[in-house]
Amino acid sequence: MTRPDTAAAATAALDATAVGDGDFRALMSLFPTGVAVIGAMDGAGQPWGMTCSSLCAVSLSPPVLLVCLRSGSPTLAALERTGAFSVNLLHDSARDVAELFASGDPDRFWRTAWHLPDEIAAGPHLRDAAHAVGDCRVDGVRQVGDHTVVFGRVIRVSVASGPERTPLLYGLRRYAVWPASGSVTEPGRSRPDPADEE
Repeated sequence: MTRPDTAAAATAALDATAVGDGDFRALMSLFPTGVAVIGAMDGAGQPWGMTCSSLCAVSLSPPVLLVCLRSGSPTLAALERTGAFSVNLLHDSARDVAELFASGDPDRFWRTAWHLPDEIAAGPHLRDAAHAVGDCRVDGVRQVGDHTVVFGRVIRVSVASGPERTPLLYGLRRYAVWPASGSVTEPGRSRPDPADEE
């Protein structure tokens, strides 16, 4: 059993050696993820949106995901006010849209095709940039440090029609595309040595 004074000393030691912003960014850059634009409408019907790579599934039943947004962002304020948001998963040709929505440009919705397909839409759907969109209702919010974790219950999934698109990825501080079929070795299997095939 750990004595209270020993536990306090261990906690103090961890706090004293906490990693800085740069180290944490470096760590997370080594974990490539998909890229999404989180969208919301404010009370006046104005669209808001921001690029987000902090997105993950939480529960299958009910279908819940979470996104992490910068506290104080207008997009976060809009979704908290209306209780709804959209998750636009960007395809491999939408890097310019990812960069635009990461820039904070106030004209981003004038420079990007978007629409609200019907009354169920929980936020803007990026018509040309997203290969899939999830409409979500806010199921909980928790502030953690300088970001806010938003839990969203997915109420609808829309997948773009037409040719299949591959996801846009972000990692190592750069954008990338999903590899072509057959270019990645299945987990647990080693890639054959080309010399063995000659």
